[in-house]
Amino acid sequence: MAGIRVAIVGASGYSGEELVRLLLAHPQVEITCVTSRQYAGQPLGKVFPRYMEAPLTFSAPSIDEIAERAEVAFLALPHGVAAEFAVPLLARGVRVIDISADFRLRDTAVYERYYGAAHPAPELLREAVYGLPERYREALRQARLVACAGCYPTSI
Repeated sequence: MAGIRVAIVGASGYSGEELVRLLLAHPQVEITCVTSRQYAGQPLGKVFPRYMEAPLTFSAPSIDEIAERAEVAFLALPHGVAAEFAVPLLARGVRVIDISADFRLRDTAVYERYYGAAHPAPELLREAVYGLPERYREALRQARLVACAGCYPTSI
């Protein structure tokens, strides 16, 4: 299969598993890396039986491995943790699509008020493109860092 080589970091959580489901069916995507600290070394199909036929095995999250195996990394991680992966992956030339809240808000004070901690990578906030194609379609085409909309905007 040829296509965009994709990693799903945090593939064993709810959002990660949904990404696996969607991307396995996508004709222009090849999932090359799925990570999980909890399930490292286990086949995807053992953890999620509906993916028994998928030739994927969970690996521990490693920046080097992700950068070697993927052009795009989806970060299905908790806020605060996602930035820890985004910074080095971007430095290695991997495009990042962040599903957490780390890059949705451009104002560090607002982030701190809602999430109770200083923003972990404020230098990237201006670069992040909000993942709403109806509004930012052209910017998204060139973006290195996409901040996905949260559950409320997505559901609407």
